[in-house]
Amino acid sequence: MSSSTRARRRTSALGALAAGVILLTACGGDGDAATGGDFNDADVAFAQMMIPHHEQALEMAKLADGRASDSEIKEIAAKVEQAQDPEIRTMTGWLKSWKQPTAVESMPGMDHGHGGGGDGMMSDEDMTELDAMKGSGFDKMFAEMMIEHHEGAIATAQEELKNGRNADAKEMADDIVTGQSAEVKQLKSILERL
Repeated sequence: MSSSTRARRRTSALGALAAGVILLTACGGDGDAATGGDFNDADVAFAQMMIPHHEQALEMAKLADGRASDSEIKEIAAKVEQAQDPEIRTMTGWLKSWKQPTAVESMPGMDHGHGGGGDGMMSDEDMTELDAMKGSGFDKMFAEMMIEHHEGAIATAQEELKNGRNADAKEMADDIVTGQSAEVKQLKSILERL
C-alpha cells in the first residue's frame, strides 16, 4: 500500500474519530464514586480506541523478532512492547472500574484490524505483508507503518487531552504524545538512512 493511500485513509479515519469523540462527549455519561471516579465519555472513548491500537502495535513489534535487521528498529520494537503492554492493562482496568465495555463494536471508521480505516490502524493485508518481510525490507516497512500507527495514536491522545476529564487518562495521553512523537522522529531518521 502506498504512503499516499495510507495518508488519505488516515485523514478520513481521523475525521471519523474526531466526530465520534465529539458525539460521545455530547452524550454525557459523567462518572461518580459508584462507577469508579471522575470520567467522561471522551475518557471512555480514549481507552476503548487505544486498547486495540496498542494491541496491534504489540503485534507489529513482535514481528520484529527474527525479521528486523536494523538495531534501532529492534530497539523501538522493544520500547513499544515495554510501554504499551502495561498501558493496555491499565486502560482495561479503568474501563472495568467505570463499568464500561472494553471494546467499541461499531464506531464509524474504527475497523481495527479488519481492512484498515481507523486512526493509523493497519489492515489485515498490511499486517500479512509485514509478516512476510525480512531484513532491510522489513525494517523499511516497519518504520513506515509504525510512523503512521504512532501518528494515529498521537491524534487520539490529543483528543483525550482536549476533551477528557479523568486525570490518569489525561496523564497517559500526555505520555503517549511525548513518547510516540519522539519515536516518530527516530523512525523518520531511520528511514532516511535505510
